[in-house]
Amino acid sequence: MGRAVVIPHQGLDDLISLLKAQGYQVWGARETDGALELGPIAAAADLPRGRIEAAEAGTVRLVDGPRDAVFDHTLPMQGLKRAVYPAQERLYRTGPDLLTEAEPVEAPPTAVLGVRPCDLAALDTLTAVFEGGPFVDTRVRQRREALLLIAVNCMRPAATCFCASMGTGPRAEGGFDLAIDELIEAERHVFVVTAGSARGREILDQLPGEPAGEADLQAARAGSRACAEAQQRRMAGDAEAVLKRSYDHPHWAAVAERCLSCANCTMVCPTCFCGTVEDRSSLDGAEAERWRRWDSCFTLDFSYLHGGAVRNETASRYRQWITHKLAHWHDQFGRSGCVGCGRCIGWCPVGIDITAEVRALAAGDPAAGGLRRTADG
Repeated sequence: MGRAVVIPHQGLDDLISLLKAQGYQVWGARETDGALELGPIAAAADLPRGRIEAAEAGTVRLVDGPRDAVFDHTLPMQGLKRAVYPAQERLYRTGPDLLTEAEPVEAPPTAVLGVRPCDLAALDTLTAVFEGGPFVDTRVRQRREALLLIAVNCMRPAATCFCASMGTGPRAEGGFDLAIDELIEAERHVFVVTAGSARGREILDQLPGEPAGEADLQAARAGSRACAEAQQRRMAGDAEAVLKRSYDHPHWAAVAERCLSCANCTMVCPTCFCGTVEDRSSLDGAEAERWRRWDSCFTLDFSYLHGGAVRNETASRYRQWITHKLAHWHDQFGRSGCVGCGRCIGWCPVGIDITAEVRALAAGDPAAGGLRRTADG
């Protein structure tokens, strides 16, 4: 890891000011209607200091935390996916002359402050999807290259987190420009800031601070270890094998009795990439536009082919989602499609827990997940 310095908690505004002076928009987690969203911030005061998530299956809300920490909260509703792959965007337009004009990509330099390790892993996963094949999505690439990523290593987990079992956190090992560890001791509240790239080193060299000592670095690592040990959920290590042999498992019917096919899980998932393309024209036919927007394998029309939909039943749609995410993603991209952020658990209206569903499939007991997931964690 690169050079590290210690700055006082007031020094966060110095970092934000420095980033703005270098031409970056600064984004961070903001509290909106009792939840966190990722968006522009003007100063450290815009961050939800002293607030944490009270998260469980089917519920996420912000409450006052036990200490005055800036980064004891964990995840905004959506991760970096929105920053590189907008929920909807115009691709092309044409007029009466029938000449097609591509929509320019808006990719202003943006520094994202407070990116969690699982979201760094999710961005790397999306990069493999959109840029790893023979056809590169240049729109996604331009937006990704415009990002300056400032990670925050987690010191406390939400109850829905299971990144430790996925190997994606709670400590970032790479993929960032700067990384922050927040240390709060008896009369000392500081940030340990570490450079992870050449761009990050240039910024760190201009940031007032003292070189980090070995005691600070050890305290930071210990905090991440404690966070991993405190996680209440974990994904089964053999999830890929379990799902690949469970195509006809009776538990899918039990899931379907609860699943609303609302697509919340795919909308908040930081790696779900399904989309659709729509052509829209003016009423007089003189102008036309082509738009791309997010879609979900939970919608009935997603699998529509001539003559009807392939997956008519909720059970088959849930099976498609979780099996692709945890099993066949390995076949396509050489990794899991899940980073253990737990968003799908918290934002599911009926509290379906992806970790409990895998356990239920593995146990061969249709009742093992779902209704008993609160009791067994």
